Amino acid sequence: MSEGVGTDDIFQRDQQLSDWYRTDLGQLLAADEQQELDAVLPDLFGYHLLQLGSAGPSLLSASRILHKVVLDGQEKSTDYPSQIMGLSEHLPIQADCVDAVLLHHSLDLATDPRQVLREVERILVPEGHLIILGFNPHSLWGMRRLLSFRRQDVPWGRGFLPVKRIKDWLTLLDFDISMIRYRFFRPPMGRKAMADKLRFMETWGQKWWPVLGGVYLIVAKKKVATLTPIKPRWRPQRSIVAGLSDAASRSRNADVQG
Repeated sequence: MSEGVGTDDIFQRDQQLSDWYRTDLGQLLAADEQQELDAVLPDLFGYHLLQLGSAGPSLLSASRILHKVVLDGQEKSTDYPSQIMGLSEHLPIQADCVDAVLLHHSLDLATDPRQVLREVERILVPEGHLIILGFNPHSLWGMRRLLSFRRQDVPWGRGFLPVKRIKDWLTLLDFDISMIRYRFFRPPMGRKAMADKLRFMETWGQKWWPVLGGVYLIVAKKKVATLTPIKPRWRPQRSIVAGLSDAASRSRNADVQG
């Protein structure tokens, strides 16, 4: 963790993003992201699915994986059947035991996004899948960020990471990238009437400027090490959470049973 950045600051960013998703613009984006996730998640299988960040309770609803866990820095919510508290840079989860991880703008908010990816690589099983949703700096949303006068606002005050940089990091961590999609080509305006009038930009964007969507979705798969024996998969009844105090386990459902 970088100097001068405390745990409370990181949790506050998560809360601010969650609050932003309740705005008119946030709800428009959430519906668009949900549509994309609903098309991707049914094709991923396994025992455990982890979501980092809690901007929406239904993000994982389309997944066929039964055991879904949300890692969050906020108070326990009844929206999630299983929820644990922790930091994306230091996941309280055992190595090689999670089948799929969703990073819902976690890299945009992270103090050290590369460390987040290293942690995800550590906890994923061989051939496990990583799904990343992020804000695209090379878009109308990126222009809106540059014009923001309040640099502490979320999401506009955070770092929007380009897809190329994330691809480079994933390659170094031995991930195969299987899909990159861009979404929400309309400008970041929250008024629903105006957004409806500009809906044609979604069709035009996909056809004429497909890499300029406001958000991107990346799906990557962790490679199998050819010279290292694959560790046995954890049985679904085994806990995936490690290192939490007893008090935190009781209050956050950290001792998750599959």
